[in-house]
Amino acid sequence: RSRVLAKGEEMKHPLRLLQAFTLFSAGLYGLFVLMGNLMDYDSNYQFVKHVLSMDTTFEGNALMWRAITIPWMWTVGYIGIILAEAVFAALGLIGGIKLFLRRDADAATFNRAKSWGYGAYGVGFLIWFIGFIVIGSEWFAMWQSSTWNGKDTAMPLAILWAGFAVLLALSDPVTEKDE
Repeated sequence: RSRVLAKGEEMKHPLRLLQAFTLFSAGLYGLFVLMGNLMDYDSNYQFVKHVLSMDTTFEGNALMWRAITIPWMWTVGYIGIILAEAVFAALGLIGGIKLFLRRDADAATFNRAKSWGYGAYGVGFLIWFIGFIVIGSEWFAMWQSSTWNGKDTAMPLAILWAGFAVLLALSDPVTEKDE
């Protein structure tokens, strides 16, 4: 049953609602990224292929020994990214729903449901920071490519997931002191 708040009435658990909303939104983002990778498989496969083969990095760069030029390894890497995105999406969507459904529960019950969010943000950080920034941008010198460079997209996402994890860790002061 839905109703508008009466004058002077406060929203119940606004922080918990925000935590559920941000987690669900992150999962929705992950779902859209996953769908894009599946529906436009070749475009995104080309990205992985060019980053791993380092064929668009600076000419004569001394890091070329790191390049992976074996096609089946590009496929394995890309499938790994897709699977990680699927896990991220599922954890975020399920976790967001679980948090929303437990928004009026006691603190211990609500806090147990947060583990889905910590899992989602951890996987998201793993994909976009470890995968794209540390491995892609630094190990495979993706930053040198003007064509196949995902660093500028990945860094804000890594920061966002870390910020959302901090938001998720916050406790509702009213709920915590009442219990």
